[in-house]
Amino acid sequence: MYAIVIIVIIGFFLFRLKYRTKSGWIEPSDPFPTEWRVVLAGKVAYYNALSNEEKSLFEYKVQEFLLNCRITGIETQIDITDKLLVASSAVIPIFKFSNWKYSNIHEVLLYPSMFNEKFETEGPDRRTLGMVGSGYMEGIMILSKPALKLGFANESDKKNTAIHEFVHLIDKTDGSIDGIPELLLEKQYTIPWIDLINKKIDEIYDNKSDINPYGGTNRAEFFSVVSEYFFERPKLLAKKHPELYDLLEKIFKQEMKSKDLNKKKKRISRNSPCPCNSGLKFKKCCGGIHYN
Repeated sequence: MYAIVIIVIIGFFLFRLKYRTKSGWIEPSDPFPTEWRVVLAGKVAYYNALSNEEKSLFEYKVQEFLLNCRITGIETQIDITDKLLVASSAVIPIFKFSNWKYSNIHEVLLYPSMFNEKFETEGPDRRTLGMVGSGYMEGIMILSKPALKLGFANESDKKNTAIHEFVHLIDKTDGSIDGIPELLLEKQYTIPWIDLINKKIDEIYDNKSDINPYGGTNRAEFFSVVSEYFFERPKLLAKKHPELYDLLEKIFKQEMKSKDLNKKKKRISRNSPCPCNSGLKFKKCCGGIHYN
């Protein structure tokens, strides 16, 4: 397993040398592929809840992320759906920040299962579903592929491992993963945020909370855990924890409780309305290349 990690790290530096040192941050120049749009419509409830204009922006940010961050399968095959789910996880928390760039990540490794502290997928103590790398793994995120898929398939459990890890990455942007995202949180809300975290962690310890108990580990984990809740079940969070919801709304600048996340994910068939919103059937529009 260590040999695989070393190979990945070497590949990462070669990738940076080839693409980044010459052109810096890469921005999309090609149209968003129709096949990708079909995947988003079929897998990502957040995307379906956006307006047409917002969907175009979401697509741009997804495409931008994939141009600047590699997605690599380790002992597992990955496809464009896996890559789009990773990119969606990255975009959802920072969607309202027009100039946000993930400068502290360059590669996401997808593992076939849970792993342990030695990044092993076999043997004891395999309880980790995701992690943000540090030290010689700086700039790399590891995610369990099954956990990635489950995060978008189950919309009622208040959990999304990939969003959890990207919130850690956002938290880390100011220099430390401490549950206080200084680049997003206006200064006047810092003390109320810390006080509220402490109060809610106490409620977790007293078994008086529906928040995932893992959020009681520390402030950093609490921030990521409640961010999952915020993006997965915002209406329930607003009902049960209104003060917490309000502060998360200020942090992410998104009114999540107003979004219709119950819209059915769309299965695109030949006679379905085209996801580009042209008003034509898929077979007569963007899907023409497949059916003509």
